[in-house]
Amino acid sequence: MRSFRVRGSLDRVAAVLVVGCVALLPGQAAAQTSEGTPSRTPWGDPDLQGIWNNATITPLQRPESLGDQAFLTAEEIAAMEQRAAEGFSQANATQEVRTEPLPAGGNVGAYNSFWTEEGTAVVQTGRTSLISDPPNGQLPPLTSEAEARIASPAYRRLADVRDGRVPAVGPEEMGLSERCLWYRGIGHISPTGYNNNYHFFQTPDALVILQEHIHDVRYIFLDGRPHLPSSIRQFAGDSRGQWEGDTLVVETTHVREPFIRRWNLPQHSLGRGDLGDQVVLVERFTRTGPDTLNYEFTVNDPGTWTAPWSGALPMARTEGPMFEFACHEGNHGMMNMMAGSRADERAAAQDR
Repeated sequence: MRSFRVRGSLDRVAAVLVVGCVALLPGQAAAQTSEGTPSRTPWGDPDLQGIWNNATITPLQRPESLGDQAFLTAEEIAAMEQRAAEGFSQANATQEVRTEPLPAGGNVGAYNSFWTEEGTAVVQTGRTSLISDPPNGQLPPLTSEAEARIASPAYRRLADVRDGRVPAVGPEEMGLSERCLWYRGIGHISPTGYNNNYHFFQTPDALVILQEHIHDVRYIFLDGRPHLPSSIRQFAGDSRGQWEGDTLVVETTHVREPFIRRWNLPQHSLGRGDLGDQVVLVERFTRTGPDTLNYEFTVNDPGTWTAPWSGALPMARTEGPMFEFACHEGNHGMMNMMAGSRADERAAAQDR
């Protein structure tokens, strides 16, 4: 997102928290690498630090129309990126100013394109999907357990609530992002429509990732400590990492209410109820050049899919600073959604 994002007091708090925990050692500077030769931290590890962006127009799953085609041709890449650039330009063109109010009860819309950052380029590999395994670029088939979970009355009710078809009993039935608690889901598997920046800080014992969206801070411990007890679960899970050559390999477990956010498909995310409670995410971070951080992932959720699935999403270095995304500032939107639910209930009662 643009450099004039909403700012507030929390950006200072987050900055103090992160810098206080992972302050740079004397003489340590932002990493600069030459192709194939990652620079090193003062303690000798590959330097992953910096602000990284993963916006792309490459979808998580391969479009069915592409069949078995794993990679785009140069002509297809040029056409896709041109369409994206033209769409971006058109969306940001001067539009007619509305002089009359919208009809009562009409859709007032949401963010306009000024605030979005969906990107205009495909991933550097030219893949037709972020998913590389299964080879068809699609998510594996669901297990019978997952199909039953998704077909359950409780799941269908939550879907109806979040799509505005039925009133919500309370805020707890809304998604974590609507409640301004957590937005991205596990890992960095898929970009969304905006705020695709991640600030990496590094010490010998930890990699800390400050996520732009809802200013979440993720701690990946590298000191060999064991995972948390199974009774303790966290939104971002419990991450442990180790170096394999120049690649940082991270295993994340203990995820509370796991989901995978995805913006560039009709279904925005695999949300609460879509994933099981035993999901394990393995990520691989490799600095491949001065401005590129290669990111690979494997998701294993035996309660949801019949097989693990994997993919890759290179991240591009971007200039800072990264400002706070102040999600709700009082969350008037949630208050209004609950007021709308109560109004729907009153209208339904009058129709009986």
